[in-house]
Amino acid sequence: MTTLSEATRTTSPTPASPATAAEAKDPHRPTARPRLRPQADGMAVASFILGLLGTLVLNILLGPCALVLGGLSLARGTTRRGRALLGITLGAVDLLLLALLTSADGTLSWHIAG
Repeated sequence: MTTLSEATRTTSPTPASPATAAEAKDPHRPTARPRLRPQADGMAVASFILGLLGTLVLNILLGPCALVLGGLSLARGTTRRGRALLGITLGAVDLLLLALLTSADGTLSWHIAG
């Protein structure tokens, strides 16, 4: 019959993983997701580009896309926060421009000549 003290001596302790040790030091520290960060950076840039293009063409489609991509990139912790915020701003401007064009002359597109 094995006693409890013998059983604990014969089993080897499992080494703590580095993530567990880091969590033990500071449990409130957010864990970094390195795989999602490059995707978030790309989404921030795409949001900016789509918002910028949406002011010229297809604002009904590109404005909401810029808003969604900018919000997703901020939620995923992008390092290009300014670009994501600018994309969100330009997406909102696209939708405001759409509302102005629709209320002014009933169209959804630009026309320069009167």
